[in-house]
Parts: sequence; C-alpha cells; structure tokens
Amino acid sequence: MSNQASDPVSDQATTGGLVRAALDEAFSQSERDPHPIAVLDAGCGRVSALRRYRPRIARFVGADIHPPAPGALPHLDEFATVDLCRDADAFPPASFDIVLSSFTVEHFADPAAALANLRGWLRPGGALVLTTVNRRHPFVAAYLDLPSRLRSRIQPLVKATAGDAHPLVGACNTPDALRIALDGAGFGSIRVETVGHLETAWGRRSWSRWLGRLGDRLVAGHPGRRSTIVASALAPARAAV
Repeated sequence: MSNQASDPVSDQATTGGLVRAALDEAFSQSERDPHPIAVLDAGCGRVSALRRYRPRIARFVGADIHPPAPGALPHLDEFATVDLCRDADAFPPASFDIVLSSFTVEHFADPAAALANLRGWLRPGGALVLTTVNRRHPFVAAYLDLPSRLRSRIQPLVKATAGDAHPLVGACNTPDALRIALDGAGFGSIRVETVGHLETAWGRRSWSRWLGRLGDRLVAGHPGRRSTIVASALAPARAAV
C-alpha cells in the first residue's frame, strides 16, 4: 500500500465533509465482502460521525477514558472505558472493520502506542479515519504551548461546549508527524488533508467564534497550516496464500 502526501483541499471543504467522504469509502470497501460490520468510535463524544451509518452497522462500540453519563450515548451497542495509549488488550485483535477517532490524537500521551493499538484492533484491510488539530497553525500552536494551568482556564471558554475540554498534549500534531506515526504503526494507504475548523471548534461564544474565523482566514491559502488534520489509513490486508 502506498502512502500519499498531504493533499490541499478547497477553502469550501469542511471537516465534516472530509470525514463523511472517508467513511463512505470505508463502508463501501467493507461491504464488498458481505459480513456484519463492527465499528469503534475511539474517544467517543456525544456526537459521532458514525451515527449516520447506524443502519449499516451490526456492532457499534464506543471507547473513552471516562465513562459517559447514563443514557448519554444511546446509539452505541457497547461502551468500554479504555486508555487508548495503554490498554492494548481492551479488545481482541481484528475486532473492527472501521475505527473513527475524532479529535483524540492531541490528547494522546503516547501517540505511537495508541495508533498501534487502533491498528491491532482493525481487521485486515480495515479503515481508520481520524481528525486532530494542526500545530502548524499559529493559533493552535500558541494554544497548545500555553502553560497547562492557564490553558485549563481558557479551554472551556473557547470549546463548542465546556464538556469538550480535556487535557492537551499535542505530541503528534503536524501533517508530517501524523503521517510518520501512522506509517510507523503499520498503516498503509495513508491520506492526510488539512482544513480550516477553528470557527466551528471555538464557536461557543461570539468572540471566540470571531477569533476562530480570523484564524481560518489567516491561513486559508496555506494548506499545511490549516487548523485541522483529517487522515485516513488502512490496516494491512491479509497476505494471499
């Protein structure tokens, strides 16, 4: 499987649109060999891009480091409390056809271990789709580099909801670093794209939404510096006998 370089996308592209396109492709690929499709939302939030595919999913599993409030995730069949960086045995190998990881990479203390675990939980030829922040955007870099105590005070103010505020690490958060990490974890067919997303991510208040809009426009003509990375990759297919 070949790895693809970062691909510029149009200024009109959205994070949601790129994720849907990657998931559409992943489901189409999985359905070529008819079988019950199992998916993992790794680091699941209250809203999952996988929900729109619910009729096509036989087993819908969510995993996060903290359990959700009772009844908060009715679309899931199962939930597991998992540290994605440490709990390699949380699921048996080759459990899932598709894994979605939405804005979790920036929280990984050990991205290499987390990505290796996600690959191990995928069936041969299974797809990973992920989104994360891009440290090459000047606003994102400044935000990640704030002292943790100060950032913990600011984070609930700029996030879409206060519940989306979690400790940040940002250890694998440039397009090149993410591609290298995916390759090192054994993924192939790696595709990495960037898109402006600050206006949405920081949209909780009018002033933070305005700041996000400014940030998106500031780097619109510089794809490598756009605020959000959308990547997809495949687990190695089973070798032919």
